Amino acid sequence: MKILITGIAGFIGSHVAEYFVGKGYIVHGIDNFSPYYDVSLKEKTAKDLVKIGVKIFRIDLRNLDEILKLDNDYEYIYHFAAQPGIAVTSTFEDYFTNNFIGTKNIIDFGVLNKRIKLFVNISTSSVYGLNATLSETAAPMPVSNYGVTKLAAEQLALSYSRSNILKVCSLRLYSVYGPRERPDKLYPKLTFSALNNKPFSLFEGSAEHLRSYTFIDDIVNGVVSVIGKESEVNGEVFNIGNDKEYTTAKGIEIIEKINNTKIDINIVSKRAGDQLRTNAIIDKAKRILKYEPTVSLEKGLERYVSWYKLNN
Repeated sequence: MKILITGIAGFIGSHVAEYFVGKGYIVHGIDNFSPYYDVSLKEKTAKDLVKIGVKIFRIDLRNLDEILKLDNDYEYIYHFAAQPGIAVTSTFEDYFTNNFIGTKNIIDFGVLNKRIKLFVNISTSSVYGLNATLSETAAPMPVSNYGVTKLAAEQLALSYSRSNILKVCSLRLYSVYGPRERPDKLYPKLTFSALNNKPFSLFEGSAEHLRSYTFIDDIVNGVVSVIGKESEVNGEVFNIGNDKEYTTAKGIEIIEKINNTKIDINIVSKRAGDQLRTNAIIDKAKRILKYEPTVSLEKGLERYVSWYKLNN
């Protein structure tokens, strides 16, 4: 089996690549090594993937001519690449060109693949808006440029399924954490503060925010579960996440307990577009994909902190 993964040097894409290599599949990947965060982290991940047999191409998905130089016999395409988050340093053009135009290009490439069985679009709970507590049948109401452009990309991908051009499904992921997570995210920053006795900046009001924090292993299990179910998942959207909710305050408490320390919290101004609550309604994924997350936040953070200590 031959699989192409976009955003392969990133957090989630790299873990999915490792899974497929472990299954004996041929894995190729695309990444533009964006400077959104420290590029050296992606470079290290890419080198580790190459060592286990992954072939990686340095391509920007906005450049269709470069994409068309790739092999045309992939059976599955997993599309993780995106302009992430809600950073004020990212313009709307950054989100639009990366998340929409880039998606259009990789889908069109997928259509040309003679052995393609399924295009897997990776979406986000951010498409639901401030309160991501809904099933897949609810109308999305994104409030950030990230959420808006990811929803547009998802609908574009699904339109190819509706037109019987390509089998497509879309997976909306919830609050993923674990080894190799982006350094600007909550738990890497909290762990850094705990281990280095440094203050942590907390957005005003976010201690009470609820999240379906989902350990990377549970996300990988959900993402790969569509393999072999092409007919069942074609044209469908699935929420993939932990159906247990935790406040940010609880997450801080767990990190403090693991590291036997008290973190100095500095309250800073609210961040526009930040979700108030996410709660993964995964009944559909459980029924069709047999998806069942198993890692509690406590166990997941213990594993994350152990990894962090070895790699920082």
